[in-house]
Amino acid sequence: MHTLILSGGFGTRLWPLSRKLMPKQFLKLFNERSLFQLTIERNINLSDGFIISVNDEQYFLALDQTEELANNCNSSQLLSSTTYILETEAKNTAPAIAFAALSVDKDEILFITPADHLIKNSEKYKEAALKAQEIALRDYLVTFGIIPTEPHTGYGYIQAKLENDKCSVMNVELFHEKPDLETANEYININSTLKTHNSKLFLWNSGMFMFKAGVYLEELRKYAPEVYEESLKSFENRQKINENIIRINDMKNIPSTSIDYAVMEKSDRIKVVKAEFEWNDVGSFDSLINEIDSKEAIEIEGKNNFYYTDSQRIISTIGLEDIIVIDTKDALLISKKGKTQKVRDIINILKNNPVQSSKLKIHNLVTRPWGTYEVLVEDKGYKIKRIVVNPGKRLSLQKHFHRNEHWIVVSGTAEVTVKDKTFLLRPNESTYIKMGELHRLANPGKIPVILIEAQVGEYVEEDDIERVEDDFNR
Repeated sequence: MHTLILSGGFGTRLWPLSRKLMPKQFLKLFNERSLFQLTIERNINLSDGFIISVNDEQYFLALDQTEELANNCNSSQLLSSTTYILETEAKNTAPAIAFAALSVDKDEILFITPADHLIKNSEKYKEAALKAQEIALRDYLVTFGIIPTEPHTGYGYIQAKLENDKCSVMNVELFHEKPDLETANEYININSTLKTHNSKLFLWNSGMFMFKAGVYLEELRKYAPEVYEESLKSFENRQKINENIIRINDMKNIPSTSIDYAVMEKSDRIKVVKAEFEWNDVGSFDSLINEIDSKEAIEIEGKNNFYYTDSQRIISTIGLEDIIVIDTKDALLISKKGKTQKVRDIINILKNNPVQSSKLKIHNLVTRPWGTYEVLVEDKGYKIKRIVVNPGKRLSLQKHFHRNEHWIVVSGTAEVTVKDKTFLLRPNESTYIKMGELHRLANPGKIPVILIEAQVGEYVEEDDIERVEDDFNR
């Protein structure tokens, strides 16, 4: 059995913590571990290997965090048994799962799980997975339903047929879209008054699945032929970077659709496992604050508030109640508890603002495959960054068309290439790179290189770059 981890989402409802280049699944909010890392950990003893489906821009986050786990548990096998499928466009879950199914033998069991869910009670999780594996081996498509604990309007529901109260594997009668509060309460009431013979049971749709690769492809071809055909064409034209990395370059003709719409709501080969482990999709701040501790704040006449900050600012409030405050270095969110699903409305406003839309993509601190950079000051015509290059890493050989750059090394020894010259810069030494000059920054040493970069020019955005050579195939 291979575990397919779907890691390509952007987690927009957790903005401003979650951004396109640092989405919620990679945020280390849980004892210095991310949801992505926790997903690998709980499946490592269930799987023969992992397939990581990830957006092309987020690949190095996934790789770094997988390598960190492998080093912590001294497991080279984790690295050698992990395949990365890089998607150059977001086309939802049906095509992503098709790529994974096409990459393995048709009789291989795939266990599909999102990277951004928090799951507790590992023994119950293992029980549910092994039960699903039994059913998947009989050529069924298995989904996992979570027993509702409240009338939640943010989840889809699975209507299952309960034949007796000890039944853990059931037939699926219907899939229901996210309901309004009245309907969600109705589902809870039906569950609470269950009879044990031929009764309806309403479960949260977890977005987790298990089936043979070939069975999924058969059903996809039957019920969503265009998705199947276009996914197959794209997969056949894939770029194989190495034995463990596949990039799907041409995805423009693939319809964007979920596995639920494409297959699960139409197939007659569906079973649902009633899962009894604790599950949280961490889809909003209202769900996140149940899992992490509030930061310290100065409160005057306030109660039942939650605070999170990654800045050095002191948070102080007067007279607030049932409020969530999320403070980052470049954005501040203040919401009433129970209203955080409406963060999506803020996202839509930002998307239409050309000045502020970049705040959806990046934090001030940005992780790159070679290290990090942090924007310290930015204004019209200039930008100042703090750049950290990890030992043994180097940036691409590149040039810019609209800006000049000044580099000042403050720690470590930097190897600098400008045109046809290569030289070393040590702390308190600097260099100047003219607009249009080919250049590269590298760290040949054993400690991080830290430098300050001042960009000056008519345009200082990140897309003013032409890469000539790149160690990371960007």
